[in-house]
Amino acid sequence: MGKLKKSKISKIKRNNQIKTKLSKQGKLKTRRHKPPKKQPQKLAAPCPEAVEEEESDHGEDLMNMVEEDDLKFLEKAITNKSYNLLKQIRLTESDKDQSKRKRRKTEDDHPFEELYENNVSKIMGETAKKSVRMMLPIKSQNGLVEKRMIEEDNEITNEEEDEITDDNNQKENEENNQQENSDIEMDIDTYNNLPESDKPVSTIELLACREELLRSKRFKIGILSSGILENPQLKSGNFKILLDMMDERASEVHVTVRKLAMVSLLEVFKDLLPSYSLLQTSQEGVMLKKETLALQNYEATLLNSYKNYLKRLEKISKILRKKKGDTRSMNNRETRLGEMAISCMCELLTAHPYFNFSVNITNYIIPFLDNKQSNIREKVAQCISQIFKDDKRGQLSLTIVRKLNQYIKSRKHSVHPEVITVLLSLRIKDVDLDKEKEEETKQKKLMSHKQRILALSRRERKKSKKLEEVEKELLETKAEENKQAKSKILTEITSVIFTIYFRVLKQAPNSKVLSACLEGLAKFAHCINIDFYQDLVRVIDRLIEEDHLSLRQQLHCVQCIFTILSGQGAALNIDPYRFYVHLYKNILKVHCGRTHAETEIVLKTLMQILIHQRKRISQTRLTAFVKKISVLALQSQHNATLATLGIIKQVMQFGKAAHILLDTDCLGDGHYQIEVEEPDHCNAHCAALYELVALQRHYHSVVRQLARNIAHVVPASGEGSLAIEIAKLTPEELYTEYDPAGVAFKPTIPIPEKITVKKASLHYSMSSKLKEYLNTVDIDNLFTNGHVDFYKACKNNS
Repeated sequence: MGKLKKSKISKIKRNNQIKTKLSKQGKLKTRRHKPPKKQPQKLAAPCPEAVEEEESDHGEDLMNMVEEDDLKFLEKAITNKSYNLLKQIRLTESDKDQSKRKRRKTEDDHPFEELYENNVSKIMGETAKKSVRMMLPIKSQNGLVEKRMIEEDNEITNEEEDEITDDNNQKENEENNQQENSDIEMDIDTYNNLPESDKPVSTIELLACREELLRSKRFKIGILSSGILENPQLKSGNFKILLDMMDERASEVHVTVRKLAMVSLLEVFKDLLPSYSLLQTSQEGVMLKKETLALQNYEATLLNSYKNYLKRLEKISKILRKKKGDTRSMNNRETRLGEMAISCMCELLTAHPYFNFSVNITNYIIPFLDNKQSNIREKVAQCISQIFKDDKRGQLSLTIVRKLNQYIKSRKHSVHPEVITVLLSLRIKDVDLDKEKEEETKQKKLMSHKQRILALSRRERKKSKKLEEVEKELLETKAEENKQAKSKILTEITSVIFTIYFRVLKQAPNSKVLSACLEGLAKFAHCINIDFYQDLVRVIDRLIEEDHLSLRQQLHCVQCIFTILSGQGAALNIDPYRFYVHLYKNILKVHCGRTHAETEIVLKTLMQILIHQRKRISQTRLTAFVKKISVLALQSQHNATLATLGIIKQVMQFGKAAHILLDTDCLGDGHYQIEVEEPDHCNAHCAALYELVALQRHYHSVVRQLARNIAHVVPASGEGSLAIEIAKLTPEELYTEYDPAGVAFKPTIPIPEKITVKKASLHYSMSSKLKEYLNTVDIDNLFTNGHVDFYKACKNNS
């Protein structure tokens, strides 16, 4: 058999086989053809369409339908070119009267070539600095229509977007921004458009010009801001325009424009910023989807704009941070701008505490808590207090507390009270620092357990490791790990707070922040570790004995001690008698005048010792306090009086020791001495609650009811009983429910009835002797010498 002939393969097929083989081996270099770049095209200028003369009357019917005021407005708008749509319309007689026939005549007289060349020369003259691309004329039913396309040299305005997007997306974004901002960019500068004349300009004209310019700026800021909120990704270029308006200084209304731009951007960022922080990661060489790339570009633009906004706010508010020795006078307008910048930063921090740069804002505004101006201190204190109340994670609160500790230490405790008063808003009441010891013991046990595990075999170690991972996953499903992390943060916050308080007590007992420290200790004393109770009681006792504290500071010291003794401090061997004496002698110093603010401290301390710790107080001491606070009820506002009577009512409900004060026939071995400062030696059991008689004639109806109820030995029903709505209220609720701070009484006091006064009778009787005496007196010569002597006149007449 002969050999089989190989079939011939064409050259094209052979090349295809080679390419396929190389591509499978990965050795073929494919050539990627770049798509041709699309040139930006603009629509041709609208050409007036030829309309048949039979159907229309050249707009005369339409002109008759429009009112005269609208015609005047349109003519004025066309001449001023205030609308983009009307810029291409020219109000000339030739345009109005030129008809279709005349245009046809001019076109028929000249050949097509000459007409085309003339049009080209015209267009080149009009667009000298523009690149013009001509199209061939098209013949239609209405005649020849020349089409051309003008390409303008556009400049790139947004530099930030150029860094993020690639070249193809750049051109698309530029075209979109130019088309969208075409309606926004308005050339309204009334000051420059004023007619030049030699006549002087009046003040009213200047004010009108300023108002018109300000109105245009407001309109522009409003359109830019609303555009961002409508479509943030597409209108991100508006951020740069608004940020530039914050730096405006040339205009006559630059201060107002900067304020408007500042507040508008604040509202925009409050709406757009998320509640989480944005992470900007550079992914080089990674192909992303178009939507993902657009989202990343928008987030980068948003974050960059937010950063620039904060930089401008910091620059504006620097005028409020005067250094020592700086005696320059502060401009009122710049100062107000600085205050507004601080308020904007505070609102941003309150609205988005965990967005990017929140720690930077915190570090910047904390020194303003110690500013000389009280309104700035109040704004910053209100902001930080709100963060402490709303912070559920605790991380930002810990950052703020650490920064405050560093600032107070650097200033050597010479700060305003607001720096420490802010800490009262922290929510750390449920923290127990004694758990730290338990954790330490657990750690020791774990260390011993670790040593035992090291002695285990390899198999046993793997088994224990898997069990730990399973337990960890179970904790994550129950959210136990988050609770542990949060409690750890709260414990650290508490330790930093008490570090501040103890340092002030030891190093600066005479500073102006002592009262704020004592108030904080009184509120958070139950969170202190039991090991520090003995030292704290000793320090507070020494402060009271030095007798340089104010009334409010003394009351805070007493409140702090009884707060400690109401919790775990009850196990300590501390005699609180001297603190009872301090409270007893200072009760009557509180009244409805200047010391009314201390009433709440007294009421809270009385609630602790007379109700919550009633088993630890003797009957003699209890009776003395009840008698003393009944006197306090006479000199307080009606809400404090109600709270005091509420305490007395509860004391009488829980025991019969104070019932002796309602018995007026009881005889004791002496008499009550109110001036004695010690409650155990004032003989209060010999007194009676005569103050209830005066309180039953009080101007407030609820006070009268409560005083009558106590006088009848607090009956639950029958004569002297209270209504259910009043009886169920605690002393704290009575104090807040009937607070007259809003200048409103509850219940309303009725208008007093009119009292008719009886007129005296005009009829009177006169004795005969008096009549005879009066007739003998010479009335005409009675006042001649300037004084009257009735005896002499009567003697002369006789």
